[in-house]
Amino acid sequence: MSIKFNEVKEKLKSKKYTWLVTGCAGFIGSNLVEDLLKLNQKVVGLDNFSTGLEKNIEDIQSQVGSELYKNFTFVDGDIQNLETCKKVCEGVDYILHQAALGSVPRSIEDPLSSHQSNVNGHLNILWAAKNQNVKRVVYASSSSVYGDHPDLPKQELAIGKQLSPYAVTKYINELYSEVFGKCYGVENIGIRYFNVFGKRQDPNSVYAAVMPKWIKAMMNNQNVEIYGDGETSRDFCYISNVVQMNILAATTENKNAINKVFNCACHDRTNLNDLYKAIRDNMKSYYSYLEDAKPIYKDFRAGDVRHSFADINMAKDLLGYDPTHMFNEGLVDSLEWYRNNL
Repeated sequence: MSIKFNEVKEKLKSKKYTWLVTGCAGFIGSNLVEDLLKLNQKVVGLDNFSTGLEKNIEDIQSQVGSELYKNFTFVDGDIQNLETCKKVCEGVDYILHQAALGSVPRSIEDPLSSHQSNVNGHLNILWAAKNQNVKRVVYASSSSVYGDHPDLPKQELAIGKQLSPYAVTKYINELYSEVFGKCYGVENIGIRYFNVFGKRQDPNSVYAAVMPKWIKAMMNNQNVEIYGDGETSRDFCYISNVVQMNILAATTENKNAINKVFNCACHDRTNLNDLYKAIRDNMKSYYSYLEDAKPIYKDFRAGDVRHSFADINMAKDLLGYDPTHMFNEGLVDSLEWYRNNL
């Protein structure tokens, strides 16, 4: 349990700030909005539903109740529109910038759209934050930035060559943020997400992340495909840990943390073979046909990083980050949600 996070939550319950969450109808964004509203904060949400879902906004309302939901203002708009960004930043204290076109495969198929959304949109948010005197911008980066750097665990200052257009967009975001801090005094903190999973992660997109995609397939007695030999490993990070780090990053008073980029993960590794077994073994008591289920192996995918494993010491030292959910705990909670909501 993060002692620092508990302290921050208690402070927020007694003092209301205004937060902008971009991508608020998405997986991570909707969880951020829900938790901020539960902390009695005022939240402005921006989304154009390119990947976000209206049902996520509806679920936020059902989870927080009508009284707290009054503190939420939704704006249907696009981060690629600078005027929209300026408007939603008016009177905002903190920005949690999550809006983006995710997925390495998507970016390989359509690099132009990924660049326009992820880079141009990010630049718009930074420029709007500068013009509206926002206290701080916390933005979503990605572990894909590490690229071909061979060292494990991944440390923030040691990155390699990026392996996909998506990874390049996220690295450009980090460079722009650093420059905005130096040139304009825009306080910002980047968070490199490592394979986030949890409730509301969409299993239906053609670019769905591995966790929800496999869970849905197993629930429907469909084949699960593993690209490569299954020894590819990831540092899976449950959504509650991500919410914690975003709020800690926004509110930290540690000057040494400002204008830096942090890993958000659990410092834990799970390969795809073990992930498959963990999901299957947790679900077979509900779905008997999974008892002898086996995955189908296919060729490796272009752009995929072989191993992803995070050093989280800097986040612990400078932000007070302390993961509350390791992989197995997060998986149990996630599976319960999917059984009740798919």
